[in-house]
Amino acid sequence: MKILEIKSLALPEIKVVRFGRFHDERGFFSETFRSSDFTAANGLGFLEGETFVQFNESFSRTGVVRGLHFQWQPPMGKLVRTLYGRMVDLALDIRPGSPRMGKIIAYEMPGAEDRDYDEWIWVPPGFAHGNFFSAPTRIEYLCTAVYNPSCESGVNPLDRELDWSLCDKTLAGEYLDLIGGEPVISAKDREACSLAEWMERPEAKTFSC
Repeated sequence: MKILEIKSLALPEIKVVRFGRFHDERGFFSETFRSSDFTAANGLGFLEGETFVQFNESFSRTGVVRGLHFQWQPPMGKLVRTLYGRMVDLALDIRPGSPRMGKIIAYEMPGAEDRDYDEWIWVPPGFAHGNFFSAPTRIEYLCTAVYNPSCESGVNPLDRELDWSLCDKTLAGEYLDLIGGEPVISAKDREACSLAEWMERPEAKTFSC
C-alpha cells in the first residue's frame, strides 16, 4: 500500500487511512490492502497484530440507514471503504468508563474514481458501527472476527438520546433530516434497544475501558 495519511477523528480511536492510487490513460491501479504494512513503523500501530478473518460487501439504496451494530464475542473490529456511491460512516462509543461514551460521529466517504487516493475507516471493538447513504452505494469491510449472531447486537439508529456534540454539524444535520423523514431501515435495526437500555445489560461491560 502507498500510505499517504493517517488521521484520528473526533473519537480518536476511529482512524482514517488514506492510500494512493496510480493513474494513467487506462484508469488507475491501487493496492488496497497489504497485511505487512500494518505496523507501527508505518503509523498503523493501532492495527498491528490484527488479523482480518472475514471480508464482507454490501449494496445500499438511496435513503438506507444501517446500524448501529457491534459484536462482543469475539469482539469485532471493522476496516471499511466505499467502492462506489456515497457512504457516511457512523461510529458510537459504547465503552463503559469512556469519557466519550454515548458520543457519535460521522465521516463522509464518497466513491470517486478521479481522485488520486482512497480511504479506509477503522472502527475498533467498543464502538457501534453504522452508515447511511445518499446514493446507490456499494461498500466492503474487513472484519477481525467471524460473525457470531448469538453475541451481536445494536443500538437503535433512531435513538434521540445519542450525543452528536463531537460530530460534523453538516453531517449530523443530514442524518437527522434523513431519519426525520422516511429512511429505509431494517425491522431488526428499528427494534434495537436504546443506548441506555444496552448499557444496562451485563454484556455491555465487555467493552469497559
